[in-house]
Amino acid sequence: MSKTDYDAVVIGSGPNGLAAAITMQQAGLSVIVFEAAETVGGGTRTKELTLPGFRHDVCSAIHPLAAGSPFFRTLPLKQFGLEFLYPVINAAHPLDGASAAVHYTDISRTAALLGPDEQRDG
Repeated sequence: MSKTDYDAVVIGSGPNGLAAAITMQQAGLSVIVFEAAETVGGGTRTKELTLPGFRHDVCSAIHPLAAGSPFFRTLPLKQFGLEFLYPVINAAHPLDGASAAVHYTDISRTAALLGPDEQRDG
């Protein structure tokens, strides 16, 4: 690799590294990004696991952070094929002696399932 001058070097192509690189590039700086993994994305890395063309979040629950990020909402990611799909049930946690605590996308549905707060003594 030949020596090239850059204004900034970013190590890691996860959401934060990419956001930093994009912000610096938009400010007119020359930026290079290095990533140790075979694919970019860090915590937003995806992989085709079930159906052809359907990519899944393989780094736990990082995608919602990107989907809710004011910074990432300013980028034209949809024109590059990015589309977030939102399930009716986001997460569920089995409970001892009960069925499960379920987190629906609709917060009122989640609240109704969990029921009213229990009154406790002292």
